[in-house]
Amino acid sequence: MRVVIAEDSALLRDGLVQLLQLRGVAVAAAVGDADALLAAVAEHRPDVAVVDIRLPPTQTDEGIRAAVRLRKEHPGTGVLIFSQYVETTYATQLLGEPAGFGYLLKERVVDIGEFVDAMERVARGGTALDPEVVAQLFGASRRASALDALTPREREVLALMAEGRTNHGIAAAFTVSERAVEKHIANIFTKLDLPPSDTGNRRVLAVLRYLDAVN
Repeated sequence: MRVVIAEDSALLRDGLVQLLQLRGVAVAAAVGDADALLAAVAEHRPDVAVVDIRLPPTQTDEGIRAAVRLRKEHPGTGVLIFSQYVETTYATQLLGEPAGFGYLLKERVVDIGEFVDAMERVARGGTALDPEVVAQLFGASRRASALDALTPREREVLALMAEGRTNHGIAAAFTVSERAVEKHIANIFTKLDLPPSDTGNRRVLAVLRYLDAVN
């Protein structure tokens, strides 16, 4: 797995590089601003770009806007937002792109192994979302939608899918069998009218349907 990192704090950037390299991750570049991020992705074509939201020069939303741009220019590159802040507008837009997407909050990542696992899910085209990010994305509105057809447990399963949990992880969270989780997910796909597809990622499409309905 090849990774490009965009983080304006030199201390955090260098520390992250060292920790990832110890885990066998190939860090192709580690940069400190949005322009350098775009150049590095164009040069190295990484599997994942790890991006802070606030980058120079204004320290507002340069990072996540650069992430939106790189996804348009390099749609095969996954994006893992790694920040102290939750930015819902661009996050929802990024989640709708074809490659993987993740959003983790810095203060809540305490295990480098979990961080690497999240990057690997994103590199494979999946999702890795912090529960707090999910809560803010889901909490903007409660208007009626197709999601009304879901049972409370199916909604809970869908929320864990949005976090990037596997069927095994969801089963462990609810202390049920993976077969039971598979039945819940099949029901979700049916109720959201998501038929089987050779190319579509139905898990991501289900999460998108959820986000569209509650935002």
